[in-house]
Amino acid sequence: MNLETFLHHLHFDTEKSAPPDWQVDWEDAPLPYKLYRGLPEISLSGDVPLTLKGREAHAEPALEELGHFLWYVYGLTQYAQTAFIEDTGEKADVSYAQLLRRFVPSGGALYPNELYVYIKLEDVPTGIYHYDVAHHRLLLLREGNHDFYLSRSLRNSCDLSDCFCTVFVSTVFWKNFFKYNNFSYRLQGLDTGVLIGQALEVANQMGFSSRVCYQFLDRSINHLLGLTEQDESVYAMIPLSVHPSIHCVDKDNKGGEIVSDTQLSQEVPFLSHETYNRSKKVIDYPLLRKMNEASMLETTSSFSKIRNDNRVKPALGMEAIMLPFTERLSYDLASVCRERRSPNTDFMIGKISQTQLSTLLKETFSLSYQNDLNETHENAETRVSLYGSLYNVEGIPNGAYAYDQSAHALRRITQGDFREFLQYGLTMPNVNLFQVPLVLHIVGDRDHLKKELGYRGYRIQQMEAGILLQRLLLVTCALGMGGHPLLGFDANQCDELYRINSKQKTSLIQIPAGPYRPRAWLNGGVNS
Repeated sequence: MNLETFLHHLHFDTEKSAPPDWQVDWEDAPLPYKLYRGLPEISLSGDVPLTLKGREAHAEPALEELGHFLWYVYGLTQYAQTAFIEDTGEKADVSYAQLLRRFVPSGGALYPNELYVYIKLEDVPTGIYHYDVAHHRLLLLREGNHDFYLSRSLRNSCDLSDCFCTVFVSTVFWKNFFKYNNFSYRLQGLDTGVLIGQALEVANQMGFSSRVCYQFLDRSINHLLGLTEQDESVYAMIPLSVHPSIHCVDKDNKGGEIVSDTQLSQEVPFLSHETYNRSKKVIDYPLLRKMNEASMLETTSSFSKIRNDNRVKPALGMEAIMLPFTERLSYDLASVCRERRSPNTDFMIGKISQTQLSTLLKETFSLSYQNDLNETHENAETRVSLYGSLYNVEGIPNGAYAYDQSAHALRRITQGDFREFLQYGLTMPNVNLFQVPLVLHIVGDRDHLKKELGYRGYRIQQMEAGILLQRLLLVTCALGMGGHPLLGFDANQCDELYRINSKQKTSLIQIPAGPYRPRAWLNGGVNS
């Protein structure tokens, strides 16, 4: 299968992303976290604060603070047990599912990502560490100062000398391929984006400035961390600083030193450590490896900038419904993280006020973040937009709408109740959309930024959708509602509803949102 067909199946023919006879071997499932053996360890404090507060400006962070950051971003936060009742006629069979959860959502709660950190703090040796989620500790992979190496892998676009930490977000392909087969590639990009979104939120809350780097020499970074690229690869880097912003240098592709991954990787020795993932049999995933290889940047001359113009452009005759002005929404991030749920079967219909909807949309798009894709190093808007099917919203006729961020208005596409239409478009109907007032869709370009970034553009688009998704879910929770991300929907059907086919746009992810009833489950926090 060629890569164009592969991407088409991922998005428009999802049933073709796995063999028809695919069966999940749950008995041989991998662990949801990576374990290293025999490495120097640094324990992190389990006394995690129940609230996240800002810090004194420019004060040097301590290891304890970094531990709190890592736990709120990706630590094990909750043990949950849910009962499933199956009525077989004579008697009801009850089965139970136990899960270790984190604050970020993940497809199937499989958490395919891993976190690595390059730390420069006074109380620990400078070097590269793995965040051992299972034990909330750091494991030293490679000691030493690697500013020069990392800066050149980024084409010297970012001054890492002022950064006390750089976070590497990787994807371990087998961790969710074992369940979802090739469809896992789409999930991996979104899961990475959600994780990045959470890191940005926590960093901002703790007073750290951050920048997302999507473009780097992949093999050089994987080599530095000691990763085998057939099994695991870094998708994004996030430098952190205590200064108001991270100093960046504007370099075009024709200026400065051109560095290759082969050249750079020769500067540090090969690294190999023993790891464990529990699976006795790992099935090959040639298309994921092929996509990963095709997405890699081999020299810094391949880096690109993208002109960002994803504003909703109203068509002639599109009615505008101006949304009311609302004050900035203030909420405790730590509390919202603990309360956030993906309600699935627990949604219940309720009326949404215009103020709630206005706040939800405005606050979701108040997110801006520094990244290496834009032509400017100022905070930039994301390259995705938001559409939605609204039902039972105060003062707004039922219908399909596009959110016009610049005008803070809804642009009506068509009027009507589309809950049944969307319900029959679910390929896995685990949500009753008749009980949901808001069905939102994050929308992006159909070509997945391929013109500017090649096949790397697909996973970057999925990551940016995931960043916006996490912001949307946090704001939804702060407003007392729930949101449930879905990929099991008919994208062609939704694109037809929103009339975006001709605009070369497509629906990337579907998020039902609204009131929900408490779930019957046993859960408890795992921090002290």
